[in-house]
Amino acid sequence: MTSQEIRQQFLDFFKSKEHLIVPSAPIVLKDDPTLMFSNSGMTQFKDYFLGYKEPKASRIADTQKCLRVSGKHNDLDDVGRDTYHHTMFEMLGNWSFGDYFKKEAISWAWELLTEVYGIPKENLYVTIFEGDEKENLERDNEAYNYWKEYISEDRIINGNKKDNFWEMGASGPCGPCSEIHVDLRSEEEKAKVSGLELVNNDHPQVVEIWNLVFMQFNRKADGTLENLPAKHIDTGMGFERLCMALQQKESNYDTDVFTPLIAKVEELSGKKYTGILTDEKDIAIRVVVDHIRAVSFAIADGQLPSNGGAGYVIRRILRRGISYAYRFLDRKEPFLYQLVGVLQEQMGKFFPELEKQGTLVTEVIKSEEESFLRTIETGLIRVEKLIQQTIYEGKKVLPTEEVFELYDTYGFPDDLTRIIAEEKGLTIDETGFEQALNKQKQRSKADSAQKVYDWVTLEEKPENFVGYDKIESETYITRYRKVENKDGEFYQVVLSESPFYPEGGGQIGDKGTLENATESFEVLETKKENGLIISLINGLPKDAGAIFYAKVNAADRKNSQANHSVTHLLHEALRDVLGTHVEQKGSYVGPDYLRFDFSHFSKMTDEELKLVEDKVNAKIKESIALQEFRSIPIQEALDRGAMALFGEKYGDNVRMIQFGTSMELCGGTHVKNTSEIGHFKIVSESSAAAGIRRIEAISGDKSAEYFKNLEKQITELSQLLKSKDIVKSIEKLIEENTSLKSEVEAFKKEKAKGEIGDWKNAYKHKGDKQLLVKKTSLDAGSVKDIVFQLKREIPTSVTVILSDNDGKPMITVGVSDDLASSYQAGTIVKDLAREIQGGGGGNPGFATAGGKNIDGLENAYQKALEL
Repeated sequence: MTSQEIRQQFLDFFKSKEHLIVPSAPIVLKDDPTLMFSNSGMTQFKDYFLGYKEPKASRIADTQKCLRVSGKHNDLDDVGRDTYHHTMFEMLGNWSFGDYFKKEAISWAWELLTEVYGIPKENLYVTIFEGDEKENLERDNEAYNYWKEYISEDRIINGNKKDNFWEMGASGPCGPCSEIHVDLRSEEEKAKVSGLELVNNDHPQVVEIWNLVFMQFNRKADGTLENLPAKHIDTGMGFERLCMALQQKESNYDTDVFTPLIAKVEELSGKKYTGILTDEKDIAIRVVVDHIRAVSFAIADGQLPSNGGAGYVIRRILRRGISYAYRFLDRKEPFLYQLVGVLQEQMGKFFPELEKQGTLVTEVIKSEEESFLRTIETGLIRVEKLIQQTIYEGKKVLPTEEVFELYDTYGFPDDLTRIIAEEKGLTIDETGFEQALNKQKQRSKADSAQKVYDWVTLEEKPENFVGYDKIESETYITRYRKVENKDGEFYQVVLSESPFYPEGGGQIGDKGTLENATESFEVLETKKENGLIISLINGLPKDAGAIFYAKVNAADRKNSQANHSVTHLLHEALRDVLGTHVEQKGSYVGPDYLRFDFSHFSKMTDEELKLVEDKVNAKIKESIALQEFRSIPIQEALDRGAMALFGEKYGDNVRMIQFGTSMELCGGTHVKNTSEIGHFKIVSESSAAAGIRRIEAISGDKSAEYFKNLEKQITELSQLLKSKDIVKSIEKLIEENTSLKSEVEAFKKEKAKGEIGDWKNAYKHKGDKQLLVKKTSLDAGSVKDIVFQLKREIPTSVTVILSDNDGKPMITVGVSDDLASSYQAGTIVKDLAREIQGGGGGNPGFATAGGKNIDGLENAYQKALEL
């Protein structure tokens, strides 16, 4: 049975049990402040469990893309070193929202595994929650009694809270669970050791394949449990492990989920995969085929590699794969991107985003590979210099600070530094490196640390967003909670009627005030969490139940919505000018400016930018009225021609914004007429990532301000140049400057010629070698020319020149070729540069260093005389 058939059979089975089959949600979460990625199948249904939203059906089944690389659920370091851990994996799941519970969940799980998939009953074990006195939770006898109908009691195992009480995080929906484990060992092995002893003991062939979670509690921030409004079923079956069991393999990597990718790696690398757990080559291949899946799905869902947040996680995964390929597969050129096509063939049918975004995914991965391989090559040079300096100083351990800088600042893999050092008989300070790494993590945690208390509910009432129609509203607080972070103590409030737009769709959240006759509070930000619009205020009202007046900052809202509306016009104009391959890949909409990322594979020309700008401004001048469809069936909106963005999660009914021929699904605030935008001006166009261009622009008040400042600069330039023809005057200045530069260069060369003779006579004999240490005020270019001439003409020589041109200290070292094997110019200059609080480098024959402390040149001079 192929993996595609296994997946389809699961969905068909639960469809026969009256479940609605829904597509996987994006792997990247954009509207959940508690998670970066979907780390389980239940993530997209969290609002249903908490009662914030009504589910589209009471029974649902799906296969969900999951990523476990951060936070509590982090499998990254295990990937490649065993047979069953992955960064990205599929979670097959069936869900009941207040419908069926334990009896049906257990019955159908057993039917599917034993009767449909045909797993021998004697190979299965189940666990139930044994209870927990501290939590005042009893043993799950209900599940036990249901399981007794299908499996012998000696195969029902009590499990502790760690294994059999499922929690999504520190707070949120949770409940007891029942795991199903399968024993895939041979009959001989089973005879030696019972599977009972190996369940939940990390045995590679006695593994959990399905977890049935009986969701009935909500974990509050203070750690206490409360009953959910209704009981739910949340199951998750590891697709890759299920394939291993059904295809009778000993490793997930031996199933057809991975074998096509492994075959491609073998073809591209010339290395043969043997499946040995401890073989570094095989570990590397497992890492590569696992990581390409995670990265490809993340990019397809809209998350590009970057230096922060979720983008940093994706970049880290990709770089880990590149590093393993570089070190153990001898791949010095990009090659991971060539695996994307294989992945599309395998999974494109079930996950169409891979087909749709295939070109983008391929180009982004290729570009990231090229960039990181350059980082590795540059790092190798830095490591070599570091090793030479360490040997020169007679030490055996590379300095921790610089090893960590290579890793942290330049992204050079620390294990690669370790390998190269060991080849030279050196080591790194493992303890010091770990301490530096932990300090960095603690700093990062401290910067983002936030303590969130439980909600205090004043009234159970549906909250209403009125911000599309008004920016001021009479309201009252329905719930509040305290928040503590590094900036102090604040309160999050939910309002009965909120005019404040919550951050989303690229648009920043509204700020403003919440006030009544006796108190006034600043609204610092507004976000959305679990369906609630939450505004952050700088204090707690004395009477939280009083009537308040909520006021949005009118100027900021006016400018933000102008910028948001213009992004829609910009999107359409880009598609008109560049082609329909253009798709929005990210945006920022604030009151000061807008940023728009889009798919396109080359830099835009000045002519294209002007044409786009003109098209947008033409739409503004047309005074096109907004057509807003607050709640329209998504298929109807798409049939009308509305743009839907990949990686966004849409409901059955959506909001559509239309300005003439521009139609997009959007939840943001907008102008009532394009004439309100005023004017649109592109400020810059640049690369955001491979295949992604970025436009930054302004409109409205900021656009008017831009042209006003431009006019002022032109007036000042005209006065300065004493001419109204500014272009002609500047051209004349450039000509004069070029002529003067030529004269200065000629003068420098004459001066340098005069110096060379004196410098040749100043060398001092040190045994059979010659040393010149000289101070000068010549510029760096002249010094370089002279040093290269001297190292050619003066044999067995070391030349050290200390210059203070323009008040900046600089040290230049030249070593004649016949001494370069024993005297390293780079090592010498690095040692001397400490005296001027600087650094630099070069090659064995020539090196330079700049610094900050010009007074240190005298110490450097004395030190150089001792060479």
